[in-house]
Amino acid sequence: MGRIEKEESATDMKEFSSSTKIVAPTIIGEYKEKDELYDPFEHRDKRNATSDLGAAAHLLKSSLGTGILAMPYAIKNGGLLFGGIGTIIIGIICAHCVHILVRTSQILCRRTKTPQMTYAETAHAAFLCGPKSIRPLAIVSKIFVNVALCATYVSGTCVYVVFIAASLKQVTDFYTGKNIDVRLYILSLIPALVLLGQVRNLKYLVPFSMLANIFMMTGFSITLYYIFSNVQPIDDKVKMFSSVEELPRFFATVIFAIEGIGVVMPVANNMKKPQHFLGCPSVLNVTMSIVVSLYAVMGVFGYLTYHETAQPSITLNLPTDEILAQVVKLLIAAAVLFTYGLQFFVPLEIISTSIRQMLSHKFAAIGETVVRIGMVMITVIIALAVPKLDPFISLVGAIFFSILGICIPAVIETISCWENHLGTFKWRLWKNFFLLIFSFLALIFGSYTSVLDIMDYYNEK
Repeated sequence: MGRIEKEESATDMKEFSSSTKIVAPTIIGEYKEKDELYDPFEHRDKRNATSDLGAAAHLLKSSLGTGILAMPYAIKNGGLLFGGIGTIIIGIICAHCVHILVRTSQILCRRTKTPQMTYAETAHAAFLCGPKSIRPLAIVSKIFVNVALCATYVSGTCVYVVFIAASLKQVTDFYTGKNIDVRLYILSLIPALVLLGQVRNLKYLVPFSMLANIFMMTGFSITLYYIFSNVQPIDDKVKMFSSVEELPRFFATVIFAIEGIGVVMPVANNMKKPQHFLGCPSVLNVTMSIVVSLYAVMGVFGYLTYHETAQPSITLNLPTDEILAQVVKLLIAAAVLFTYGLQFFVPLEIISTSIRQMLSHKFAAIGETVVRIGMVMITVIIALAVPKLDPFISLVGAIFFSILGICIPAVIETISCWENHLGTFKWRLWKNFFLLIFSFLALIFGSYTSVLDIMDYYNEK
């Protein structure tokens, strides 16, 4: 009998899912000390888990993208002193929001007896476990987070399309001697974008990601060579503080550059030792320290090199008549193109899953293919409508990353701690209140400034 029970137990574990609830909570929203006895980390599927070093590499890859190339432009809009200090402060705020999101998710896993949660599931559980008056909003919160994730990634891919087209335009225009409209370059990218958008398994994107990493690191290194070879001394041309009108662009651009919260939950959930993600030292603290330092260095020295001529992407400042600079532009453009499929994978999976449930099995594959092509064409159409890089980056950072990266984590922590865990003098409530104010200011003023820039672009045309 003992052997039979052991065999049945082994069979049950084979059917175990990483999101299976071990024990259903008896009373949702009521915290009990015995909930702390449940360890969600012990019930996760760790067959394909990543090490601490692998998790740090994923976070670095998600943060060190096209955003870092926009940092000199951000410092130009903030001023050397204010921009440098402001970049560090915004980096600390973004890291803190990641921290409270992951910590809240882990606490909710204990309360709901769930091994792990996605970003949207964390929001859903927070509302279910919060005050009774807001529990009916749980489903709405989950849908809102998924929509915000889709909108953030889709808008990010639109920035990718504009960036690739602008880089190709510089090199091609130099050799042809013609000023070709950047929209033609955007249209020429459609075949490659459609093919990348049809990839439905992450393993097929691995070769593209490997090439993208090689191209990006090579181009990044050569760009640093150009920057440090031409750094100018601090003189009257260098602004220590910028004007009030330019500050929203600074905040929105830096938030766009640093934020990578969309990949945080998958990385944290897939670690062999998830408890190492938070703490001191931890994967999060070490990684964010490296990221913020690199962003500050790139921004400050890039601005000292190009001053007020700093472009929305520092690669656009490199001389177009030098072969090495042309190679950099093409390498980074190719790296961004190869990253398009990975960036687009999350929203396409969310949308495709919903579409598959609506269609019969016979038409599921065709329907998903059409949806994927349609989503790719949406990014192209938006890029054609706003083919200017700087207001696009500011707009995406102001609207999407401020909501997804700052606002939602603050709300989730406040709700989950509402009853008994707001701290002495309710300091968590006040802290999250200031985070919401910061997020809304970045949203309102950043969006307003970006829309004005877009309107000025069309008026010039």
